[in-house]
Amino acid sequence: MWRLKSKDLTYTPSGCAISGILNTKGQRFSGDMVVKSIATMRFRSNGLGGGFAGYGIYPDNADQYALHVMYQTDEAKQSTSKLIQSLFHIWREEPIPTVHVKEIENRPILWRYFVTARAETRDRFYDMTEDDIVIKIVFDINRDVEGAFVVSSGKNMGIFKGVGYPEDIAKFYKIEQYDGYLWTSHGRFPTNTPGWWGGAHPFGLLDWSIVHNGEVSSYGINMRYLASFGYDCTLQTDTEVIAYLFDLMVRKHGLPLDVACKVVAPPLWTQIDRMEPEEQEFYKAIRSVYAPALLNGPFSIVLGHRNGMIGLGDRVKLRPMIAASKGDMVYMSSEESAILAVCDSPEEVWGAEAGQPIVASLDGAAVAANAK
Repeated sequence: MWRLKSKDLTYTPSGCAISGILNTKGQRFSGDMVVKSIATMRFRSNGLGGGFAGYGIYPDNADQYALHVMYQTDEAKQSTSKLIQSLFHIWREEPIPTVHVKEIENRPILWRYFVTARAETRDRFYDMTEDDIVIKIVFDINRDVEGAFVVSSGKNMGIFKGVGYPEDIAKFYKIEQYDGYLWTSHGRFPTNTPGWWGGAHPFGLLDWSIVHNGEVSSYGINMRYLASFGYDCTLQTDTEVIAYLFDLMVRKHGLPLDVACKVVAPPLWTQIDRMEPEEQEFYKAIRSVYAPALLNGPFSIVLGHRNGMIGLGDRVKLRPMIAASKGDMVYMSSEESAILAVCDSPEEVWGAEAGQPIVASLDGAAVAANAK
């Protein structure tokens, strides 16, 4: 559903583009900045998908979950609205504002709801947190309602994506009219998955969002591991497992973010064998306990969350990741040119090392982290 016609699949694919921009003091800025950054890397995209995640964009509804939903039919919308209303109080609902862009075709119905769980819902699911209840309805909709797909479900954030070049998707959603303290973006080259509206990046769950350059060849193992904890992978893409893994490890299991990064991109066993005994014990433990959560394949990702962003590449650096900083601003991208397009004189520029996360947080600087 919501796919390009076969005649449109004649683009020459060349790669993926990712970009993220954070103000570490939480000051909001226009989404137009990240649009300029990602547009610089048009040659890395191919028109089969583009998207944006913005944080801090809904200050008037900051305490409510913002559900962005795509619908293929009015019937799907009616069924989903009834399901949401049965569990949540809907404070506000409306179409997601868009404008006509001739390059954007076959658009779905786009709707957003600002919700909180009803008191009776919390009593009914007394052993679940409100976050868990939100995840439940996301998976219920994606799995059970034909023609409906939840794009994002976090508080004070939203994901806007579709089939097209990212700069055209930005025009379509009027991204320049939103202000946020963190923006991530993606120009998509599908690897093992079709080009469709729901399959474009970013992928989100609660306030986690992922933009990804590369391929997750361990998708099958990761998917089965997540299923054992109640996470349903139904989105026809390898990237969805990354967002779910971070939610499981950090929110559910309580791992620090930097340690979760070491789970998905740990050192090779030959590297562990050369470490000091204490380090060996740590890495052997996480590789044993979380073996099915390891991500294989070439990748670089930018992980967005309510408190900042993380850039991470695979263990042998098969995909690029560049970072820069200036004042309170931190930038991460596939190419330095995308950073220079919005920051003409960065104070510091550096490349991500293999398997080493670059951590940028609110009220903090950007650092290359060696998690332990």
